[in-house]
Amino acid sequence: MELSVAGLAILKQSEGFRGRTYRDAEGIPTIGYGHKLLPRESYPSGITEAEATVILSRDLALSEGSISRLARVPLTQGQFDALVDFVFNLGQGRLESSTLLKDLNAKQYDAAAAQLLQWDHAGAKELTALKARRAAEYQLWTGHTPAK
Repeated sequence: MELSVAGLAILKQSEGFRGRTYRDAEGIPTIGYGHKLLPRESYPSGITEAEATVILSRDLALSEGSISRLARVPLTQGQFDALVDFVFNLGQGRLESSTLLKDLNAKQYDAAAAQLLQWDHAGAKELTALKARRAAEYQLWTGHTPAK
């Protein structure tokens, strides 16, 4: 499975585009559509939106692969999209050790969807942007088109 157009739109909206390096909520150097810079990467002149899209496609392949490996049950396109966005945002490790994945692989789809909404904090702080992102993922999961 691959991320759908609707899933990509939510991800791009949530991440936003930044052509210059910045530090994300956890202080990690980031550029483009939420690309966390690797130790060997440097973009002193910044990047264009087209370059960011190429980088994003590589990053998405990793997130999609994570879902394909970790989810042991059938997924709808919306569920897959929600999980790809979740992993892109929080990383494979957080999904791998989560109650969300445990519920999902136990075919408790509604409980897994509810778990998405619990991931709205950065550290101990609830973030409005993460609440909105998780709500959009929940809407994708349940087969509804999130409001923009």
